[in-house]
Amino acid sequence: MTVVGVLGAGQLGRMLALAGYPLGLRFAFFDENAEAPAGQLGDLTVAGWDDHAALDAFADAVDLVTYEFENIPVAAAERLAKHVPVFPPPKALDVAQDRLKEKTLFRRLDIGTAPFVTVDTRDDLERAVAAIGVPSVLKTRTQGYDGKGQRVLRRGDDLDPAFAAIGGRPLILEGFVPFERELSIIAARSRTGETAYWPLVENVHRDGILRLSIAPAAAGNGALADQAAAIAAKTLEALDYVGVLAIELFQHEGRLLANEMAPRVHNSGHWTIEGAKTSQFENHLRAVLGFPLGATDAIGVSAMVNLIGETPDPAGLLGIEGAHLHLYGKPARPGRKLGHVTLVEPGRAALESALARVATLVDEPTLSR
Repeated sequence: MTVVGVLGAGQLGRMLALAGYPLGLRFAFFDENAEAPAGQLGDLTVAGWDDHAALDAFADAVDLVTYEFENIPVAAAERLAKHVPVFPPPKALDVAQDRLKEKTLFRRLDIGTAPFVTVDTRDDLERAVAAIGVPSVLKTRTQGYDGKGQRVLRRGDDLDPAFAAIGGRPLILEGFVPFERELSIIAARSRTGETAYWPLVENVHRDGILRLSIAPAAAGNGALADQAAAIAAKTLEALDYVGVLAIELFQHEGRLLANEMAPRVHNSGHWTIEGAKTSQFENHLRAVLGFPLGATDAIGVSAMVNLIGETPDPAGLLGIEGAHLHLYGKPARPGRKLGHVTLVEPGRAALESALARVATLVDEPTLSR
């Protein structure tokens, strides 16, 4: 029986295991946190990412390795790759961890982005703002997720407090994009080179955290879908990628600009579990194993609502026809993703009606868009 090793044991690892058990796979996880929720579904090695003995033992116990979050030290993935196949390749991890490397790759591939300038010192920030202007966004180059490590600059007197808050490490200043909406493209590429793309997803964030995804995105077919697929295809090819890749996009005046990528299964693809013919989790496993990829067509119209900080009464949510509840087995705390609920309906009117019912149970203003 094939044993898939997963670096990280959070909810994404948990959902990978749930998708993989029907395929006859076994799972082992490696994480620094003994309470990580995927540990409920497979063997869990608890050790630091610099623990070479633990990494080597983990490699000996699995047939291949993948990962469920991108802040794993690249050195750990490279060490494992000397002993066992690692997908996506460590070079994809390296690029995705650094916003400068990420934006530079997009630029090299002729993929549009916001303008950007590197910032290491307070004087650099002054020069960067002179070049890009305001509004703009100052971000840490690494370790940023869910809105962490960034500050919006709207006027000149924002520079000092922003630099005081996140300076002292490599930064990047990005021009502010007055986007009409945020979208994402979820793609998969197999070890055989086969590729597949799910429909474009429309995303709504609040406080830097994804709150709501709707798929397929309204008016997200035709030229717009072709643009998104071309962006994903260039990136997959450039990185010799294997697995599921998510690219977050801004739509601005009919054009798509790449914001960032995630070399893994992605929150905005959770709807695929019930809302697509093959989920992102199953296709990720198919891809890394070299199996044929499954169809990615949407089944109706779906919405995915993140449950942040607290979970409502499960009975209430499950009383909504077409609702599917996923709880991650994580202790509650403010700002933490504890689960999600997916709604699948035959049309948009029915979906909006179901979302309105969820809004009575979930304290989430974005649901009343």
